[in-house]
Amino acid sequence: MSKPSSETRTSDLDFAADLFKAADKMRGALEPSEYKHVALGLIFLKYISEAFNSLHVKLAADEFADPEDPEEYLAESVFWVPESARWQYLQDNARSENIGKIIDEAMEAIEAIPTNESLKGVLPKNYARPTLDKTMLGELVDLFSNIKLHDDNDRARDLLGRVYEYFISGFAGAEGKRGGEFFTPRSVVRTLVEMLEPYKGRVYDPCCGSGGMFVQSEKFIQSQGGRPDDIAVYGQEINHTTWRLAKMNLAVHGIDADIRWNSQGSFHKDELTEVKADFILANPPFNISDWGGEKLAEDARWAYGVPPKGNANFAWLQHIIHHLAPRGTAAVVLANGSMSSMTSGEGEIRKQMIEGDRVDCMIAMPGQLFYSTQIPVCLWILARDKSANGHRDRRGETLFIDARNLGFMADRVRREFSDADIAQISETYHRWRSKPEALVERGLAAYADEAGFCKSADLELIRKYDHVLTPGRYVGAAAVEDDGVPFEDKFAALRAQLEGQFEEGRKLGANVQDALGRITSDV
Repeated sequence: MSKPSSETRTSDLDFAADLFKAADKMRGALEPSEYKHVALGLIFLKYISEAFNSLHVKLAADEFADPEDPEEYLAESVFWVPESARWQYLQDNARSENIGKIIDEAMEAIEAIPTNESLKGVLPKNYARPTLDKTMLGELVDLFSNIKLHDDNDRARDLLGRVYEYFISGFAGAEGKRGGEFFTPRSVVRTLVEMLEPYKGRVYDPCCGSGGMFVQSEKFIQSQGGRPDDIAVYGQEINHTTWRLAKMNLAVHGIDADIRWNSQGSFHKDELTEVKADFILANPPFNISDWGGEKLAEDARWAYGVPPKGNANFAWLQHIIHHLAPRGTAAVVLANGSMSSMTSGEGEIRKQMIEGDRVDCMIAMPGQLFYSTQIPVCLWILARDKSANGHRDRRGETLFIDARNLGFMADRVRREFSDADIAQISETYHRWRSKPEALVERGLAAYADEAGFCKSADLELIRKYDHVLTPGRYVGAAAVEDDGVPFEDKFAALRAQLEGQFEEGRKLGANVQDALGRITSDV
């Protein structure tokens, strides 16, 4: 499959942005957190209805096929849509005062089809509630009726995915801190994915939010010419509404995933205890103080020390290591405090993880990357075996990358990474991890420390810094380019410039005093 051109990608994003603006204008006083599910549910319904209709036409033209057999649609990974749930029926009734009830019944009818088992309990079904303006709802149906989300090639799903992703990120931005809890910014996820390169195997996220880690993993595989079905996807989410959002998000991207939900969460009711993942990508909630650690003091997952009751950061790290396969790697987003905290035993847990050779790479990230917080974060890259998977043997070493100066301001409050920024981080890691023959194959130069950006540190150096993992301590300051001018000449020039500025200041002061004197005499 050919890759879409940059022009196509840009036009897709422009289209999604325009559609989002048009839809957002209709929400009136409705909160983004509530409206999000109204809009996304309708987009999902529109897409699966179009996909159903397209396949229905094909099957009707095939004398050996039965267009009314749901199993025919299951074989093509298309959801069966009953007649009362098809978009045309909704469009015909968009101006009805019962449009909310009609949409709810459509969602229920889709979930009731046995071949749509993966949608059971997933679709939103509260469009008939009295607080939802039915005129707005009808206008939203009309708006989505004017867009085509499906055609007969793979680009249809990519377009829908971009629309869906744009809407999710747009609502996260509008919701601020609360929205950030279910959405990890795309550039952060891409950085994690480009570093781990999950080509083949089991991919797991214990706090999967809206499923962005899995979507970007699939996109990475496709960009490399691989097959999405080469990975098996597993996840768990504690928020039921967000779990539904993740299930819908993965469905519109055509990703078959085992995503579990319970109200207790991954710590207290791990739904996937038997999963040992080849790749784990996670953005756990930062610094959770009420995670119920006192009930888990004897848990087998705490191989490096019992996490403090007042902060779940090191519980997440150890839960993730526990779920790694013997050759697995993980990428985890955490608050910067996790790199240096010595309180409540965190320093000792971090020390044991380092001495156990589990920390492969640490990346300091810039601030303002997230919708939910302005604080800078860090990335932990963890490995079960640093000599595994055909990589260079890096046992006893850790790579430090200081990426705090990368990125650009996408708007007034939020920073993003460019493609070049992501490549600089990921390629530095791969140059450090790869054997010489792999470097040649990838067209990469050999790894070398770069002052101010990256440093490969051995265990002795990390011990010298008391097992603190802040990259700035290791990479040092960037080298200042020598312009060839002797220091004495620079100093003399600066001194002359400063004396000139002092003289100018004295003249200005005298002029002000003179002006004040004239004003006083006039009075």
